[in-house]
Amino acid sequence: MNPSIRAKLERLDDRFGEVTALLAEAETQANQDRFRDLSREYAQIEPVTACFARYRDIEAEIAAAEDLLRDPEMADLARDEVSAARARRDALEPELARLLLPPDPNDRRNIFLEVRAGTGGAEAALFAGDVQRMYARYAETLGWRTELISASEGEMGGYKEVVMRIAGSGVYSRLKFEAGTHRVQRVPATESQGRVHTSACTVAILPEPDAIDDVAISPADLRIDTYRASGAGGQHINKTDSAVRVTHIPSGIVVECQDERSQHKNKARALSLLQAKLLSQAQEAQASEESSARRLQVGSGDRSERIRTYNFPQNRLTDHRINLTLYKLDEVMTGALDQVIDPLTQEYQADLLAALAAG
Repeated sequence: MNPSIRAKLERLDDRFGEVTALLAEAETQANQDRFRDLSREYAQIEPVTACFARYRDIEAEIAAAEDLLRDPEMADLARDEVSAARARRDALEPELARLLLPPDPNDRRNIFLEVRAGTGGAEAALFAGDVQRMYARYAETLGWRTELISASEGEMGGYKEVVMRIAGSGVYSRLKFEAGTHRVQRVPATESQGRVHTSACTVAILPEPDAIDDVAISPADLRIDTYRASGAGGQHINKTDSAVRVTHIPSGIVVECQDERSQHKNKARALSLLQAKLLSQAQEAQASEESSARRLQVGSGDRSERIRTYNFPQNRLTDHRINLTLYKLDEVMTGALDQVIDPLTQEYQADLLAALAAG
């Protein structure tokens, strides 16, 4: 095991003993806030220390078996035991390293997924619609809930801009690497000469804050307008001013919500989306100042960076960040995104592990 990683594990093991004692003390003193904070830390550390305890038990088995190697009558059996124990120990090392990785506080959050048509005119809007449906289908396969927050349709279909809320277990952890520019190469339906065109759309992944207090928003900084929603929803949606547009005056950020029939619900959803955008903006500003920001981390804020190309004539998808090429574009567009997301996650974890070992 890397000495740096082992040292971190031993420090964490010591801290686990401290937290266990402090928990008992906080419980007897009926200090609820202290007890809650310590319980959260205990839950984070316990899986690591439990795995490390198994690792050290195996090390003890290896040491005992190696002692038996000195006995000629037991040597053959001892060699088998040493070999088997070393294999179990080596299998635990990657798991221990992964457990040591710092958790992303946003991983458990729901998200707002925003897709905007980029260069390419009507074809870009059509592609933005395809990308939105790809994520909706992926969400469906995982049992996540989706809500259409706002949409501006393209002239020939698709979307100029669409915002969708996705809620479920581990949504942000799975989709956080999808932010960036997605480029498409295909023959548009309107192309009579059969020429391949290139267009693009941008995807933003915004973690949904837990509460509106996470980012302070002064009511004086907001302009709130109501209007009649357009699109599906029956007679009611078109006869009342239920849609809400919120403008954050200092930043110029504008958000809309027209999905709910209730103006109150639309306003609450729009404020949550605004908060998510302001939080993302603050995180991007912080990340840009940190020289250690990794190439896969969401938060670089560089949406102009092309992260992926969808080549329909060749049924090829290429993720440029990790040089991943799949000739399964038709599958991916129907929501089979795990084959793209898993390699991205693994590469990101490998980067973190390398930094952890070096530290």
